[in-house]
Amino acid sequence: MGKSRAINIGLTEQQRADIAEGLSKLLADSYTLYLMTHNFHWNVTGPMFNTLHLMFMTQYTEQWNALDLIAERIRALGFPAPGTYAEFAELASIKEVRGQPKALEMVEHLVAAQEATARTARGLFDLVDEANDQPTADLLTQRLDVHEKTAWMLRSLLEE
Repeated sequence: MGKSRAINIGLTEQQRADIAEGLSKLLADSYTLYLMTHNFHWNVTGPMFNTLHLMFMTQYTEQWNALDLIAERIRALGFPAPGTYAEFAELASIKEVRGQPKALEMVEHLVAAQEATARTARGLFDLVDEANDQPTADLLTQRLDVHEKTAWMLRSLLEE
């Protein structure tokens, strides 16, 4: 087996490690949000069933596609991406929802999870800006846009 080549992309190893650590937390939050949204898609009931079932499907599909982008950025920085339930549970700021909440409770949980994922992404910007890591900044900007917009749409369902 050959030796790994040194990574020389203009970021120090410490910068790459710190950014990869932050992205691992974002990946964990994103995966937890994905799983929560898919669970709610399967189990939603009530008068808003069709609306929520379809909305949740759109959201979990978008979330699923984002997981690969985040994990691949971690890999491009030279570090392994977390990929087990145990790792995600340890890294995520979002806690698992147990049982089967009512439809609007699902929406409330998803608002909180979308906002938590946005906070995790936003929390990386100082580090990423200081390192002049534009690819990660671009990824974070895209993720923030999605999470903030999705949280707004979900919050709209909770208004009287």
